[in-house]
Amino acid sequence: MTQRLGLTLLAGIVLFSNGLLAEEVRGPVTNLPLPRYVSLKASKANVRRGPSLTHRIDWVFTRRSMPLQITAEYGHWRRVQDIEGAGGWVHYSLLSGVRTVIVEQDMLPLTQRPDPQSPETALLEMGVVARLGECLKEWCKLTSGGYKGWAPKTALWGVFDNELRE
Repeated sequence: MTQRLGLTLLAGIVLFSNGLLAEEVRGPVTNLPLPRYVSLKASKANVRRGPSLTHRIDWVFTRRSMPLQITAEYGHWRRVQDIEGAGGWVHYSLLSGVRTVIVEQDMLPLTQRPDPQSPETALLEMGVVARLGECLKEWCKLTSGGYKGWAPKTALWGVFDNELRE
């Protein structure tokens, strides 16, 4: 009896601690999840060392629609990271909620359905930025260069492994 009670308590502690680990962190300004993905609205965005115009510009993002991950918020500023992990603070007006991804596999086939045996609609080169549509457990629907199709999440940067989208 004592052993069973101990196992039950242990299972409860594991479930409780897993629940705490899985709890979603929300931004203090927007109350949106952190981290989250967005895209660059502007064709040029200064990336600053801190969240104000007085902070030094470390570099400039120059690729419109590039996906970025927001990792922090402060007033009108968002701390972002790109696919290479480079980042800094960007004014929120330069970001868009329109979701995009970067293809991380060269000659990635887009398929008609979320199935590797489905006919291909296009091949995307590594580094292509595509608009993100519906996402299932392992596949996402993409649009790029007038082509539409499904691609495995494992070949994309800009979408979470467990993310589902309608």
